[in-house]
Formats: sequence, C-alpha cells, structure tokens
Amino acid sequence: MSFFNEAYRGTPPWDIGRPQGEFLRLAEGGSVKGDVIDLGCGTGENAIMFASKGHKVLGVDSSPLAIRKAKVKAKERNSPADFMVADALDLASIGRRFDAAIDCGLFHVFSDRQRGSFAKSLRGVLNPGGAYFMLCFSDREPSDWGGPRRVTKEEILSTFSREWRVDWIRQARFESQYHDEGGHAWLSSITRLR
Repeated sequence: MSFFNEAYRGTPPWDIGRPQGEFLRLAEGGSVKGDVIDLGCGTGENAIMFASKGHKVLGVDSSPLAIRKAKVKAKERNSPADFMVADALDLASIGRRFDAAIDCGLFHVFSDRQRGSFAKSLRGVLNPGGAYFMLCFSDREPSDWGGPRRVTKEEILSTFSREWRVDWIRQARFESQYHDEGGHAWLSSITRLR
C-alpha cells in the first residue's frame, strides 16, 4: 500500500478536508452506535466527527503518513479520536472489539480475493450484531476519468453472504476533489451475525 502513503505526501483526491456527507447524515440520524472503528481512515475527518458525537473511535490506516496527519488534526481540534497504523486484512492485531465500523473508500481498493479476507478480518473485530457502514464507488460511476475500481451491488452481496446480513444498499454520493456533486457510490449497512 505504498501508493497510498505516497499519496499523502500531498492531498489525495479523496481527502476533502471534512467528513463525507453520507457519514455525517448517518451520525446525525443516530444510525451508528457504540464504539467505532474507522477503516482506512486517511487523515481522520470521519473519525474526528464521530468522536465529536460522543463515540469512542479508533481510526486505522495502512499509511503511516495519513495516521501522522490524523493525529495532528485530532490534537489541534482537541478530539479524543485515536489513530493507529494497521492492516485492514489483519485487524486482529488491534486486540479490540467494536460495535460499529465505518469504511469510506477502502472496500473498493481490494481485489476479489482480498475481499473475502477483509470480511473475515472485519468480523474478528466487530461485536455480534455490530454494524458495518461502507461507502464505495459504484458501477454507475463512469470509468473515463480513471480512479478506483467500481463495485456492483452483487459484489457487496456476494462478499457478505455468510455470517453477515446486508440490511440495505442504497445509491449515494462519494465526495472527492474530482466531483463537485460527488461520484456515484453505494452506501451499505451490513450486520455481523452471531
């Protein structure tokens, strides 16, 4: 994942300097409960926002530079959000469990093979009944500008078909520096069973 660490030497297109609107609406609506892990947290905007709503939050990212920037932001804003470098395919190394997980643009970077490993890794840190909220680029987003891999509803359903319940998948917008109104995305709510 050195590509991502290098991207944080500047400001990558997904780092918009504020929480994603989709996650802000989830937070304000009370959908996210308890202790939260922010997977692929980048520079921490979503984690800091959830912490401001009273959640105990840990943001994790494979990029040491992103985590360094997130810690600086949290300190400057007096946020209790915590951050650490971690591999999303080996979340057991964190040694903690959470009631909810948020994912803003991580799932769509995984290969087909990695998706199954990610679901297993996530299951290991999410309490039974815990919710996973995932925002990823959808297959409705044109591919002429490049960007991340597009994801179909069927791929989400297939990845989370065992030991999970997909509660809903809805059309959403993924804000970036490339999209004034946000790129086409899927926002999903997925519950860990047992």
